[in-house]
Amino acid sequence: MKFRVEVDCTPVEARQFVGLPNVEPLQAAVMAEVERRMMAEMDRFSPDAIMRSWFTVFPQNADQMQTMFLKMFQQGFGGTASPPAKPDSRPKSET
Repeated sequence: MKFRVEVDCTPVEARQFVGLPNVEPLQAAVMAEVERRMMAEMDRFSPDAIMRSWFTVFPQNADQMQTMFLKMFQQGFGGTASPPAKPDSRPKSET
């Protein structure tokens, strides 16, 4: 024997029927606080602010920083910092 029950209700009505608390006001308050904090800290993550913080950590000139990033990207993507050595083109002698 098979029973099938269809219930047509909103999520709020289902939560009330099961006895779960209404968390919509709490969610709205938390999301408003998250948004406020993100907007307050947004200027710290601008490209200009990030570059200034990098140059204070690395006071060397920009060429050294460019070389450092080049090496990091080459190592990360499987490249090498220098061109690979050419294989020996001499024929091998048979023994």
